[in-house]
Amino acid sequence: MRRDGADVGWSLVVPLKPLVRAKSRLSRAAGEEFRPRLALAFALDTVTAALACENVQDVAVVTDDRLAAERLAAVGARIVPDTPARGLNAALAHGAGAVRARRPGAPVAALNADLPALRPAELELVLHSASQFPRAFLADAADIGTTLLTATSGRELEPAFGGASRARHLASGAREITGPKAPSVRRDVDTGEDLLAALALGVGPHTALQAPRLVAGAATPEGSKRLPPPQVRASGA
Repeated sequence: MRRDGADVGWSLVVPLKPLVRAKSRLSRAAGEEFRPRLALAFALDTVTAALACENVQDVAVVTDDRLAAERLAAVGARIVPDTPARGLNAALAHGAGAVRARRPGAPVAALNADLPALRPAELELVLHSASQFPRAFLADAADIGTTLLTATSGRELEPAFGGASRARHLASGAREITGPKAPSVRRDVDTGEDLLAALALGVGPHTALQAPRLVAGAATPEGSKRLPPPQVRASGA
Protein backbone atom coordinates (compact mmCIF):
# COMPACT_ATOMS: atom_id res chain seq x y z
CA MET A 1 0.00 0.00 0.00
CA ARG A 2 1.35 3.42 -0.92
CA ARG A 3 1.84 5.68 2.09
CA ASP A 4 3.67 8.66 0.55
CA GLY A 5 0.50 10.67 -0.14
CA ALA A 6 1.13 10.80 -3.88
CA ASP A 7 -2.10 10.97 -5.92
CA VAL A 8 -1.06 8.25 -8.33
CA GLY A 9 -2.16 4.92 -6.89
CA TRP A 10 -5.39 3.05 -7.56
CA SER A 11 -8.41 3.53 -5.37
CA LEU A 12 -10.40 0.32 -5.08
CA VAL A 13 -14.14 0.17 -4.45
CA VAL A 14 -15.36 -3.03 -2.79
CA PRO A 15 -19.12 -3.61 -2.44
CA LEU A 16 -20.48 -5.71 0.40
CA LYS A 17 -24.10 -6.64 1.05
CA PRO A 18 -25.43 -6.81 4.61
CA LEU A 19 -23.90 -10.03 5.91
CA VAL A 20 -27.28 -11.62 6.57
CA ARG A 21 -27.88 -11.59 2.79
CA ALA A 22 -24.34 -12.11 1.52
CA LYS A 23 -23.19 -15.28 -0.26
CA SER A 24 -26.63 -16.91 -0.24
CA ARG A 25 -25.50 -19.62 -2.68
CA LEU A 26 -23.06 -20.88 -0.03
CA SER A 27 -25.86 -21.81 2.36
CA ARG A 28 -25.87 -25.45 1.30
CA ALA A 29 -22.12 -25.85 1.76
CA ALA A 30 -21.66 -23.63 4.81
CA GLY A 31 -25.03 -23.61 6.55
CA GLU A 32 -27.29 -20.62 6.95
CA GLU A 33 -25.96 -19.64 10.37
CA PHE A 34 -22.28 -19.90 9.43
CA ARG A 35 -22.54 -18.29 5.97
CA PRO A 36 -22.42 -14.62 7.18
CA ARG A 37 -19.19 -15.30 9.09
CA LEU A 38 -17.65 -16.78 5.98
CA ALA A 39 -18.75 -13.78 3.88
CA LEU A 40 -17.09 -11.42 6.36
CA ALA A 41 -13.92 -13.52 6.35
CA PHE A 42 -13.78 -13.35 2.55
CA ALA A 43 -14.13 -9.57 2.63
CA LEU A 44 -11.47 -9.15 5.33
CA ASP A 45 -8.96 -11.24 3.38
CA THR A 46 -9.81 -9.45 0.13
CA VAL A 47 -9.37 -5.97 1.59
CA THR A 48 -6.24 -6.86 3.56
CA ALA A 49 -4.56 -8.26 0.45
CA ALA A 50 -5.65 -5.30 -1.66
CA LEU A 51 -4.19 -2.83 0.84
CA ALA A 52 -0.89 -4.73 0.71
CA CYS A 53 -0.66 -4.15 -3.04
CA GLU A 54 2.06 -1.63 -3.99
CA ASN A 55 0.00 0.26 -6.55
CA VAL A 56 -3.13 0.55 -4.41
CA GLN A 57 -3.54 3.87 -2.63
CA ASP A 58 -6.70 3.07 -0.67
CA VAL A 59 -9.78 0.86 -0.48
CA ALA A 60 -13.34 2.10 -0.05
CA VAL A 61 -15.89 -0.49 1.08
CA VAL A 62 -19.50 0.33 0.25
CA THR A 63 -21.68 -1.31 2.88
CA ASP A 64 -24.46 -0.70 5.38
CA ASP A 65 -23.54 -3.64 7.58
CA ARG A 66 -22.37 -2.29 10.94
CA LEU A 67 -20.28 -5.29 11.96
CA ALA A 68 -18.59 -5.52 8.57
CA ALA A 69 -17.94 -1.77 8.56
CA GLU A 70 -16.30 -1.94 11.97
CA ARG A 71 -14.11 -4.92 11.13
CA LEU A 72 -13.08 -3.64 7.69
CA ALA A 73 -12.29 -0.16 8.98
CA ALA A 74 -10.01 -1.82 11.54
CA VAL A 75 -7.89 -3.34 8.75
CA GLY A 76 -7.58 0.02 6.97
CA ALA A 77 -10.59 0.38 4.65
CA ARG A 78 -12.59 3.55 4.29
CA ILE A 79 -16.30 2.84 4.79
CA VAL A 80 -18.84 4.43 2.43
CA PRO A 81 -22.51 3.97 3.35
CA ASP A 82 -24.64 2.54 0.56
CA THR A 83 -26.75 5.65 0.25
CA PRO A 84 -28.39 4.76 -3.10
CA ALA A 85 -29.48 1.32 -1.78
CA ARG A 86 -30.35 0.30 -5.34
CA GLY A 87 -28.17 -2.75 -5.78
CA LEU A 88 -24.63 -3.65 -6.72
CA ASN A 89 -23.94 -1.38 -9.68
CA ALA A 90 -25.47 1.69 -8.04
CA ALA A 91 -23.33 1.00 -4.97
CA LEU A 92 -20.18 0.79 -7.11
CA ALA A 93 -20.95 4.02 -8.96
CA HIS A 94 -21.63 5.70 -5.63
CA GLY A 95 -18.36 4.41 -4.19
CA ALA A 96 -16.39 5.59 -7.22
CA GLY A 97 -17.98 9.02 -6.86
CA ALA A 98 -17.02 9.16 -3.19
CA VAL A 99 -13.43 8.24 -4.06
CA ARG A 100 -13.15 10.94 -6.70
CA ALA A 101 -14.73 13.54 -4.46
CA ARG A 102 -11.57 13.16 -2.38
CA ARG A 103 -9.12 12.31 -5.18
CA PRO A 104 -10.44 13.81 -8.44
CA GLY A 105 -7.68 12.30 -10.58
CA ALA A 106 -7.74 8.84 -9.08
CA PRO A 107 -7.77 5.74 -11.25
CA VAL A 108 -10.60 3.65 -9.81
CA ALA A 109 -11.23 -0.09 -9.76
CA ALA A 110 -14.23 -2.09 -8.59
CA LEU A 111 -13.14 -5.32 -6.88
CA ASN A 112 -15.31 -8.19 -5.68
CA ALA A 113 -15.44 -8.77 -1.92
CA ASP A 114 -15.29 -12.56 -2.24
CA LEU A 115 -11.66 -13.18 -3.21
CA PRO A 116 -10.25 -14.94 -0.12
CA ALA A 117 -7.20 -16.27 -1.99
CA LEU A 118 -6.24 -12.83 -3.34
CA ARG A 119 -2.50 -12.23 -3.63
CA PRO A 120 -1.18 -8.65 -3.68
CA ALA A 121 1.48 -9.42 -6.32
CA GLU A 122 -1.12 -10.84 -8.72
CA LEU A 123 -3.45 -7.90 -8.18
CA GLU A 124 -0.54 -5.55 -8.85
CA LEU A 125 0.13 -7.23 -12.21
CA VAL A 126 -3.54 -6.99 -13.22
CA LEU A 127 -3.78 -3.33 -12.25
CA HIS A 128 -0.60 -2.57 -14.16
CA SER A 129 -2.11 -4.13 -17.28
CA ALA A 130 -5.37 -2.26 -16.72
CA SER A 131 -3.54 1.06 -16.54
CA GLN A 132 -2.78 0.79 -20.27
CA PHE A 133 -6.48 1.20 -21.19
CA PRO A 134 -9.18 3.76 -20.34
CA ARG A 135 -11.43 0.99 -19.02
CA ALA A 136 -10.56 -2.66 -18.47
CA PHE A 137 -11.84 -5.72 -16.68
CA LEU A 138 -10.85 -9.19 -15.53
CA ALA A 139 -13.22 -12.11 -16.00
CA ASP A 140 -13.89 -14.55 -13.19
CA ALA A 141 -12.58 -18.11 -13.21
CA ALA A 142 -15.68 -19.31 -15.06
CA ASP A 143 -15.23 -16.70 -17.84
CA ILE A 144 -18.80 -15.57 -17.25
CA GLY A 145 -18.68 -12.88 -14.62
CA THR A 146 -16.24 -10.14 -13.63
CA THR A 147 -14.04 -9.79 -10.55
CA LEU A 148 -12.34 -6.47 -11.39
CA LEU A 149 -13.35 -3.44 -13.46
CA THR A 150 -11.09 -0.41 -13.84
CA ALA A 151 -11.29 3.17 -15.09
CA THR A 152 -8.26 5.42 -15.43
CA SER A 153 -8.25 9.11 -14.54
CA GLY A 154 -11.04 11.03 -16.22
CA ARG A 155 -13.06 7.95 -17.20
CA GLU A 156 -16.26 6.72 -15.60
CA LEU A 157 -16.36 3.20 -14.20
CA GLU A 158 -19.69 2.22 -15.82
CA PRO A 159 -20.15 -0.99 -13.81
CA ALA A 160 -22.39 -3.76 -15.20
CA PHE A 161 -21.78 -6.50 -12.65
CA GLY A 162 -24.07 -9.44 -11.97
CA GLY A 163 -24.57 -12.70 -13.87
CA ALA A 164 -22.98 -12.71 -17.32
CA SER A 165 -21.15 -9.43 -16.75
CA ARG A 166 -18.11 -10.38 -18.85
CA ALA A 167 -20.21 -10.01 -22.02
CA ARG A 168 -21.73 -6.73 -20.84
CA HIS A 169 -18.36 -5.21 -19.98
CA LEU A 170 -16.97 -6.28 -23.35
CA ALA A 171 -19.97 -4.71 -25.08
CA SER A 172 -19.45 -1.49 -23.14
CA GLY A 173 -16.00 -1.07 -24.69
CA ALA A 174 -13.89 -2.14 -21.71
CA ARG A 175 -10.74 -4.06 -22.63
CA GLU A 176 -10.50 -7.59 -21.24
CA ILE A 177 -7.27 -8.30 -19.36
CA THR A 178 -5.89 -11.67 -20.43
CA GLY A 179 -2.10 -11.40 -20.13
CA PRO A 180 -1.08 -11.80 -16.49
CA LYS A 181 -1.53 -15.16 -14.79
CA ALA A 182 -3.56 -14.14 -11.77
CA PRO A 183 -5.75 -17.02 -10.59
CA SER A 184 -6.24 -15.51 -7.16
CA VAL A 185 -7.79 -12.35 -8.65
CA ARG A 186 -10.23 -14.43 -10.72
CA ARG A 187 -11.20 -16.87 -7.96
CA ASP A 188 -14.41 -15.48 -6.52
CA VAL A 189 -16.45 -17.74 -4.24
CA ASP A 190 -20.17 -18.29 -4.71
CA THR A 191 -20.53 -22.06 -4.24
CA GLY A 192 -18.99 -24.96 -2.38
CA GLU A 193 -16.97 -25.90 -5.45
CA ASP A 194 -15.64 -22.33 -5.66
CA LEU A 195 -14.59 -22.56 -2.03
CA LEU A 196 -12.75 -25.82 -2.72
CA ALA A 197 -10.82 -24.08 -5.50
CA ALA A 198 -9.97 -21.09 -3.29
CA LEU A 199 -8.77 -23.35 -0.48
CA ALA A 200 -6.55 -25.18 -2.96
CA LEU A 201 -4.97 -21.87 -4.02
CA GLY A 202 -4.40 -20.86 -0.40
CA VAL A 203 -6.64 -18.42 1.44
CA GLY A 204 -6.01 -15.52 3.74
CA PRO A 205 -5.94 -15.89 7.54
CA HIS A 206 -9.54 -14.84 8.20
CA THR A 207 -10.97 -17.45 5.85
CA ALA A 208 -8.49 -20.06 7.07
CA LEU A 209 -9.67 -19.45 10.63
CA GLN A 210 -13.26 -20.21 9.63
CA ALA A 211 -12.57 -23.06 7.20
CA PRO A 212 -11.97 -25.84 9.78
CA ARG A 213 -15.68 -25.67 10.65
CA LEU A 214 -16.41 -26.69 7.08
CA VAL A 215 -13.63 -29.25 6.91
CA ALA A 216 -15.13 -31.01 9.92
CA GLY A 217 -18.41 -31.85 8.27
CA ALA A 218 -19.47 -29.84 5.25
CA ALA A 219 -19.37 -31.19 1.70
CA THR A 220 -19.70 -29.61 -1.69
CA PRO A 221 -23.27 -29.22 -2.99
CA GLU A 222 -22.89 -32.43 -4.96
CA GLY A 223 -21.82 -34.29 -1.82
CA SER A 224 -18.85 -35.87 -3.54
CA LYS A 225 -15.88 -34.10 -2.01
CA ARG A 226 -14.94 -33.00 1.46
CA LEU A 227 -13.34 -29.61 1.89
CA PRO A 228 -9.55 -29.99 2.24
CA PRO A 229 -7.56 -28.54 5.14
CA PRO A 230 -7.08 -24.84 4.34
CA GLN A 231 -3.77 -23.69 2.91
CA VAL A 232 -2.96 -20.27 4.33
CA ARG A 233 -1.20 -17.90 2.00
CA ALA A 234 1.72 -16.02 3.52
CA SER A 235 1.07 -12.45 4.60
CA GLY A 236 1.75 -10.14 1.68
CA ALA A 237 2.30 -13.06 -0.70
